[in-house]
Amino acid sequence: MIAIEQLFGPTPDAAALIAELDGVLGAVYEPEQRHGLSIEQVFGPHVRFFMARLDGEAVGCGAVALFEGYAEVKRMYTRESVRGRGVGKALLARIEQEARAAGKPILRLETGTLQAAAIGLYEQCGFRSCGAFGPYAALPPHRIATSLFYENPL
Repeated sequence: MIAIEQLFGPTPDAAALIAELDGVLGAVYEPEQRHGLSIEQVFGPHVRFFMARLDGEAVGCGAVALFEGYAEVKRMYTRESVRGRGVGKALLARIEQEARAAGKPILRLETGTLQAAAIGLYEQCGFRSCGAFGPYAALPPHRIATSLFYENPL
């Protein structure tokens, strides 16, 4: 059974998942092309962080950052060993629920061009390609050359 819980501070499981995600992304993208939040930032005042557990084991995480007029998906990750079992969909549903509860009309995200599983999940869940938004729009082109941007009205 998949359980999604909101965390209010760093835990060893959260730190391990974020470290795994950083390792995966660090293997394929240059540092200036990675736009993830640190473990400290995911517990900031305008961010909500969620952990997915499958049969009690921490297997995924995701966050939502709340901005003026929209919310952004951050730090989405599912361990490869459990992909295809609904963990990502469950996390994304919880993130969407949080964004709606905060009164945000649209949910946006940035992902990497090489993240095929993530791209498939987002498109399957109704996200559509859009232009760079928020702080990404102000970055020089080389900083977002490996980025794709998506949005989904809530």
